[in-house]
Amino acid sequence: MKFMSKEYVDVLIPEEKIKEKIEEMAKILNEEYKGKKPVFIVILKGAFIFAANLITKLNFPMNVDFMMISSYEGEKKSSGKVRIEEDIKIDIEGRDVVVVEDIIDTGLTYKHLKMKLLANSPKSLKLVTLLDKRCKRKVDENPDHSCFVIDDHFVVGYGLDYKQMYRNLPYIGILKEE
Repeated sequence: MKFMSKEYVDVLIPEEKIKEKIEEMAKILNEEYKGKKPVFIVILKGAFIFAANLITKLNFPMNVDFMMISSYEGEKKSSGKVRIEEDIKIDIEGRDVVVVEDIIDTGLTYKHLKMKLLANSPKSLKLVTLLDKRCKRKVDENPDHSCFVIDDHFVVGYGLDYKQMYRNLPYIGILKEE
């Protein structure tokens, strides 16, 4: 496909490096949740590829549920307004909960989500993210585990999009200016 060419996107993190980091993350989580039955909450749409590849490498029983949260509204930066479009269906009271995100930048979305989830009295709540853009943090909310720390780039691929495009790239790339 033409839009996938390097004419439109510069590779920031190649596919093989992502696979390596997911293996490392799976080892950490397999140790951390050994003997437990956590609930994994995947944040749609951006985290679906990361979550699918991570979850298949975990060797403990779990429940998986999904939330759809919006804060970008088709732009290249967060609007600051967090909208829950689809909520979880599973009861998390007294359960270990792991939120799986694609990217944490300002931290505002996760802060909002965290307050909502904590109101349901989980036993524990942790955040796992593919990308951590620490340089953009506006609140003191940091992931418990992240695969990559990145600089201030607008990235696409591996589930992350721009106007619902580029999610299917097998790598993380920086979208070139049009």
